[in-house]
Amino acid sequence: MSTYHLVDPELQPFLSQLEHPALDAQVLPAMRAQRQAAALDNAARDDGLALSMTEHSIPGQDGAPPVRVMVIAPLAVKKGRMGILHIHGGGFLMGSPEQSLPLTRLTASRQDCVVVSVDYRLSPETRFPGPLEDCFTALAWMAQYAGELGVDPRHIGVMGDSAGAGLAAGLALLARDRGAPALAFQNLMYPMLDDRTVVETDPNPVTGEFIWTRESNRFGWQSYLGAEPGGEDICMYAAAARANYLGGLPPAWIGVGTLDLFLDENLEYARRLIRAGVPVALNVYPGGFHGFNGDPNADIARRARKDRQLSLSRFNPAQPGAL
Repeated sequence: MSTYHLVDPELQPFLSQLEHPALDAQVLPAMRAQRQAAALDNAARDDGLALSMTEHSIPGQDGAPPVRVMVIAPLAVKKGRMGILHIHGGGFLMGSPEQSLPLTRLTASRQDCVVVSVDYRLSPETRFPGPLEDCFTALAWMAQYAGELGVDPRHIGVMGDSAGAGLAAGLALLARDRGAPALAFQNLMYPMLDDRTVVETDPNPVTGEFIWTRESNRFGWQSYLGAEPGGEDICMYAAAARANYLGGLPPAWIGVGTLDLFLDENLEYARRLIRAGVPVALNVYPGGFHGFNGDPNADIARRARKDRQLSLSRFNPAQPGAL
């Protein structure tokens, strides 16, 4: 069935402007190059924010290659800021810190915080656990050098979108089970959490028509796992919804639209987090598809961006009443 009539009317012009290419190994290199070129062009424009951006190369663990990170921070030097490790989206297949600059720069400015954006290795060239370990390397570096970064180590959290949010959720599990670094929060926008969505026998009839489809989801999970999604031996750190025990995780904010393919897995993960005693704020946006919050004009997109920033403020020591 077509679900276009369910799209928020204000989002329909934005949706019509977006490309919906079929994802496969043949088109992936060109899509990566096109998106990165556009991001670099946008990055060259002055957004008027008083921020510094520096790059660092962190030694990889156990023979892994170095991990590039971009540190975005207010120009005014200050200690004890909130720190955010941002993990970009892209279905495990695409993306970069440069492509996330509209979000990470705005967040660093609005929250007066330090954002570390990690350039993890992409799939299918690097499969699980490589991308997740890159994120852990960046998080460990961030905690180790918190003082130099001007960050309060008690107020470091993870933030991600789509596959990046799925990596953030997996990273929260990994940090919990390794005993460090401690995380203050998870900020997850339509996280990609469950490979079993690929093989579900009773799929939600109103999700997954736009932007990130069931076909794209299969390709993304196959590329990341190096195996067919839905098998019995998939590691919980690869697909956070696979974890049997969710206790001991940091508070989570989850935002998702009602037409997003990840709606059901996000609702179920939120329910399980709540039952495990983890504080959860869940925002569901009627008529929102995957990536809807990128619309610069629609009220529903503005509300989603505002809700996300308000959630971050709850954990920001610079904000009155922060946790």
